[in-house]
Amino acid sequence: MLRIKDVLKEIEQYAPLPLQESWDNTGVQVGDVNQSTTGVLLCLDVTEEVVDEAIELGCNLIISHHPLAFKAFKSLTGSSYIERCMMKACKYDLVIYAAHTNLDNAAGGVNFRLAELIGLENVRVLSPQKGALLKLVTFVPEAYAELVRTTLFNAGAGTVGAYDSCSFNLAGKGTFRAGEGTNPFCGEVGELHVEREIRIETILPAFRKSTITRALLSVHPYEEPVFDFYPLNNTWDQVGSGVVGELPEEEDELNFLQRIKDLFQVGCVKHSAFTGKPIREVALCGGSGAFLVKDAIAYGADVFITGEAKYNDFYDVEDRILLAVIGHYESEVCTKDIFYNIISKKFPTFAVHFSNVNSNPVKYL
Repeated sequence: MLRIKDVLKEIEQYAPLPLQESWDNTGVQVGDVNQSTTGVLLCLDVTEEVVDEAIELGCNLIISHHPLAFKAFKSLTGSSYIERCMMKACKYDLVIYAAHTNLDNAAGGVNFRLAELIGLENVRVLSPQKGALLKLVTFVPEAYAELVRTTLFNAGAGTVGAYDSCSFNLAGKGTFRAGEGTNPFCGEVGELHVEREIRIETILPAFRKSTITRALLSVHPYEEPVFDFYPLNNTWDQVGSGVVGELPEEEDELNFLQRIKDLFQVGCVKHSAFTGKPIREVALCGGSGAFLVKDAIAYGADVFITGEAKYNDFYDVEDRILLAVIGHYESEVCTKDIFYNIISKKFPTFAVHFSNVNSNPVKYL
């Protein structure tokens, strides 16, 4: 029996909830995740039409990119489409789940998918997260070093870029004296003991601190294990906002924008004045990504593509970069493909449906 929480676990493995921005409301919006699942419907936005579509298909799980609810409710009266969606979800035992900015910020997330569609090479995060990493240092008897390392790695420590199982190990001697009432792993109560130990250092995402601590304590042989967490000022280069990459060959500005228009099937591409320079370095961020324009300019990108920008943003770029806006919906509709790939890889026989509802509230005449 496949439970809804088993499916959601795979999504959160790929895009952990702590990666979301502070203002976001990623995760379960409504429903009981412990029930067995009858199918999942993938969408960008949850609307009343989408909820009806899930019911008609026999799906009791809806996974969307945009959260249905951003604000707390004091009552549910059906006065808005959000409330009506939640009320109907409760009536039909549906679970509604959103993976929003956590999927935007994840390695291989929304922006990486956009870069893949455009054909960019050497793709990396434009604005990596800062202050999101910790270093763990612990001391273990030599005979237990391998067990402790393996346990830490399995719990999510020791990943640096495309490398895993990363650690530094230094042999030395530890001293301690066990007091009355203790049950020391080695040495005698009341006697100074010297033990050959290994100092293990490894790195981890800060949000995994509790998980890593529990894993360490589950296998460390000492009654009072010694371990320290150090905050790091390093950027987490694999996680963050936007991406930047290179085209295989330079493209003319007009031809590039026409290709983007056709590729994403947009009603129009709004853009700043042409700079007169060819396009090779491309920066992008799906959704409302104009806050990254300065990062794109500082990087030296030739064009910055996003879903939304303000009027003055087109002034502010001057001739330093070409700003192209393709629409919020159009820049993120690929999220359904990401969800599908995650779920179908783990559960190849599970019923996964793409919503046929065009939930884009912006229309083009």
